[in-house]
Amino acid sequence: MPNALAYIMLIVWPVIAAVLFNRLPREKALIWSILAAYMLLPPLANINLPAVPDMDKFTIANLSALVLTIWVLHEKVSFFPRSPIGRILIVLYIASPFATALTNPDIIPIVAKDVPALRMYDSVATISYQFIALIPFFLARQLLRTELAMKLLVGALVTAGLIYSLPMLLEARLSPQLNVWVYGFFQHNFLQAMRGDGFRPLVFMPHGLWVAFFALMAAMSALIMLRNGTGQNKPRDIAVFIYLMFLLYICKSVGPMVYALALSPIILFVGRRWQLILAAMMGVIVITYPLLRGAQLIPLDTILDYAMSINPERHQSLNFRIVNEEDLLARAMEKPWFGWGGYGRNLILDPITGGILTIPDGQWIIVLGTYGWLGYICEFGLLILPLLYLGREALAQRSQMLSPFACGIALIYAANLADLLPNATLIPFTWLMAGALMGYAETLAIQRKLGPVAQHIASPVPSPRPRTII
Repeated sequence: MPNALAYIMLIVWPVIAAVLFNRLPREKALIWSILAAYMLLPPLANINLPAVPDMDKFTIANLSALVLTIWVLHEKVSFFPRSPIGRILIVLYIASPFATALTNPDIIPIVAKDVPALRMYDSVATISYQFIALIPFFLARQLLRTELAMKLLVGALVTAGLIYSLPMLLEARLSPQLNVWVYGFFQHNFLQAMRGDGFRPLVFMPHGLWVAFFALMAAMSALIMLRNGTGQNKPRDIAVFIYLMFLLYICKSVGPMVYALALSPIILFVGRRWQLILAAMMGVIVITYPLLRGAQLIPLDTILDYAMSINPERHQSLNFRIVNEEDLLARAMEKPWFGWGGYGRNLILDPITGGILTIPDGQWIIVLGTYGWLGYICEFGLLILPLLYLGREALAQRSQMLSPFACGIALIYAANLADLLPNATLIPFTWLMAGALMGYAETLAIQRKLGPVAQHIASPVPSPRPRTII
């Protein structure tokens, strides 16, 4: 049960965000208002309001950023990208819960307590949540579309990793206790925080896997800074990268370590154009993954054998996930187009007690079961669209025209999308990166079509620190 401080922090976050928007340049204000909320606010705690989504660390940070962008920065926010495909996906993504509610008017009978049917009231609340989830995408596409903004994103991730390193080291040594000490509750199963003879840090995130991926983003950002930094800063950049890689190691998560081993040589040695092309290819693999699974084209046995060769415990965990996904995929295909909706209707439940018999881990199977193929194509299509457009621009432009920082963010973002297959690590910062990359792709397209003269139109000069006083 969260303590009073947890709710106080949620309530006062808009004030903290207002200070950021008043004191920092607009790019930094937006980045840190989303990133710092993810790092510092209590997980799981929420303020329950009628007819609207629960106000938790994500919704409060997103809504605060939107209001302050309009109020403090005096920006007229554009909610649609230039791409007609992007506009269609956004409209369908937000509106798809209506179709899910209309196609689930029946209860699911359970002896202990029936699972309720969906009502139009449920779709209204879900639509509100879908819109709020996209707010970082909307804002980043408008405010973080420049090369400078890409560099600021990379720098913010390095700084955030260094700040978070101290509590992470503390919890790796003493066990995850900070959320208990500060907010009065433990946010997950403590057994999952134990790994080998040590502990996974959780700090103020939902699970150790989220912390590990955060450490991965910070370490890869440090590597981007190392490759593109000046000669006199190389020793410092090398030290920061090694330190953040050590931080990733203590998270004791195999997946992020594999991503780091795959991304590091690409970031260090591959040209900018091929970095974007590889990121786009990874996006295509992610969105086609359910089709490949359904067609039995994913070599699951080979993957399991490889996991066994590394660690029997990892094999057991991965096998558990795969068996769960197979059961949930079969459940999703009972309502393939619009899904089962909420209230756990997409899960396999005990017909007597209503207990959950399957645990959904990956974002893809959660979305597919809840909103069907329509919801899946809209969400994952919107997520991979920036990578596809950047891949197109990489083929059409000279490598020197591409920002090395944008290429690095694209690779980190592509790894985040890949991580949505085994995990549900879709966070506001994911949408922030998506929006920034979409805006940057649009900037490149304008420059390519209109020439260098159009640069001042496509990439406005960042505004100075706002002067509004609150």
